Order: sequence, then structure tokens, then C-alpha cells
Amino acid sequence: MIVESIKLNHFRNYDNLDLKLDKGTNLFYGDNAQGKTNILESVYLCGTARSHKGSKDREVIHFGEEESHICMKMKKGEIPYRIDMHLQKNRAKGIAINKMPVRKASELIGLGNFVFFSPEDLNIIKNGPSERRRFLDMELCQLDKIYLYHLSNYNKILNQRNKILKDSSFYPEINSMLDVYDEQLVNYGKVLIDRRKNFVEELNPIIREIHCSLSGKKENLTVEYEERTETENFEKKLKENRERDIRTKLTNTGPHRDDLCFLIDEIDIRKYGSQGQQRTAALSLKLAEIEIVKRKIKETPVLLLDDVLSELDSNRQRYLLESIHDIQTLITCTGIDDFVSYNFKINRLFEVIEGKVKEKRTLGGFQ
Repeated sequence: MIVESIKLNHFRNYDNLDLKLDKGTNLFYGDNAQGKTNILESVYLCGTARSHKGSKDREVIHFGEEESHICMKMKKGEIPYRIDMHLQKNRAKGIAINKMPVRKASELIGLGNFVFFSPEDLNIIKNGPSERRRFLDMELCQLDKIYLYHLSNYNKILNQRNKILKDSSFYPEINSMLDVYDEQLVNYGKVLIDRRKNFVEELNPIIREIHCSLSGKKENLTVEYEERTETENFEKKLKENRERDIRTKLTNTGPHRDDLCFLIDEIDIRKYGSQGQQRTAALSLKLAEIEIVKRKIKETPVLLLDDVLSELDSNRQRYLLESIHDIQTLITCTGIDDFVSYNFKINRLFEVIEGKVKEKRTLGGFQ
């Protein structure tokens, strides 16, 4: 799939922007805080209904305005799609696909596949488990409608159960409702756990091969799904932990507490790995994400690469660039020297200054 164009109206620091994109590499360069990342964010938001930053709709609307619009044209195989997104400060976003309104934002998920890679992602290994769960959820939602359905319902039931736990101090009688919520939480949660385990099984041979190349064949990387509660004991553990849940006013059991463990030669690099090992594993994870999309849906994803090169050493820079030359990529950076030195082909080159985008001459390079 490819994104052909993106139009912005009152989005972040853009009043109006109309960009035509190439099916190859599109590079946006300029100083920091000029609006480069905002372009990538708009594509990801329009393709997944979520900001990669977790920003709320009202936060992406241009200062002083009440609403914002994004229009993205993309092609999947030979089938064209137009996605229109209407963002307002105090209302749910409006979405239309090929000018037909959709009832739920979730209907947009899976139409296209997008991989966002930012400097923050290089810390996914050493940071908290919530970031690793978010990676799992975002990737699986794009690949698996069944997972998306169960995740949406699981989160809804989880929020309702937590509300009962918070209110139980004032209304102890409502605790009798927990049995009903526990049953639903288990039904939806078991599916999430099973799908996550299957994803990790598919991920391992891919990430192992990539990491082996990145580390000069010196390290073997393995990913494990760290299940806090086995599926067969899920309901039992919920009941055992109920008093604790009432005391803490939170649900302490379930896949919303699970994690991914990254092992190099049986050593947990979340805790004991060097920064270099953690960053190399994170890069391997992102490159594996691209490969999984290719294999599962027989389509290439759109890669959104936000100023990552500046955070990598020369060997990892080269490996990354050589890995992405055959897919549509939108890259942001502060300068183009690295791309020139690696003789990397840029199909369209844009300079970004204070929310204005100007196309420049392109650079030749390897195919």
C-alpha cells in the first residue's frame, strides 16, 4: 500500500497543507520545532485513528481554531481509498471512508498498515511494560480485527469494573456485580492472551535473524510473552485478588498487566542489558514489525521514520536504510548529510520551515 497525498487544515502548526507523496522515500528536513513530526503524526492519525503520541483530538487542533481536517488518499493494491477525518475540541472525531461516514473509529483500523518509529521507540526495551503492551496492541489491532474487537470490549469492561471498585467504598453492595464483570473480563482477556502469544511466536524467528545481523552474529535475541496469570487460572486469580482489588480500587489481574521479555543469551536485557543492546533490540523489533506485516497481509506497510538516524551509530544507520529502500517511507531529519554519505535514494525532498513545506531537488542513490 502507499499514501498518495495528505491534506491538512488547522492541524498542529499547519493552517493549510497539500502534499503529494512518492511511493518511495519522502524526506522532510529542517530545524527542530518546525512541524516535520506533525506531518508524520497526521498520516498515522488518519490511518489508525490514534496519535502515536497518545494526544487527544483537541491537542492537535491549531491554536485558536475550533476544528481540524485531514484528508488522506491511499492505494491498497489497485484499490484507491480516501479517508477524511474531522477533529473537534469537544466532540468525537468524524471519519469518512470514500466519502461514506463510519460509525466507529475502529472501522478504520486495518484498512492500511503503518509503522511509526521515533527516538522514543529506541527506549521501548528499558522503559515500563505499558509501552511494550502498547506496541503489541497497536500492531495486532492493525493485523487482526478479532483482536481489535476483543481489546475494545476488554478495555470497556475493565474500566467499568474499576469504577465499581472505586465506588465500593461508598456503596459496598455494588461489589455483588463483580462476578458478572469478572466473567466477561475472562472471556475477552483469554483471546487477547492467546493472540499475543501467537504473535510472539511469529515474531521470534524474524527478530532473531535481524538482531543476529545487527550484532555481527555475536548475540541471540529471544522475545517471551510474560503472562502474569495463565489463562486457565484467570478467573480463579480474579476471585483470589478481589479483596486486594477492592483495597487498591484497581483490577490487578489480567492481560493489561502482562509484558514482553527480551533475552540475549538468557539474560533479561530490560534490567541487565547495556544501552547499546537495548537500542539494537528495539531497532530489531521495529524492523521485524515491518516484515510481519509483509508476510501476514502480503502488503508493505507505510513506514514513518521520525528523526531516528541521529540516535543511531553509523552501522545501525546503514542497516536501517538498506532495510527500508523497497517500501514507502516518510522520514524526518534535521539535515541530509547522512543520506548523501550513504548514497541513499530520495524520491521527494521537502524543506520544512515554520509550518511551510517547500519541495527541493531530489537526490540520486542506490535502488
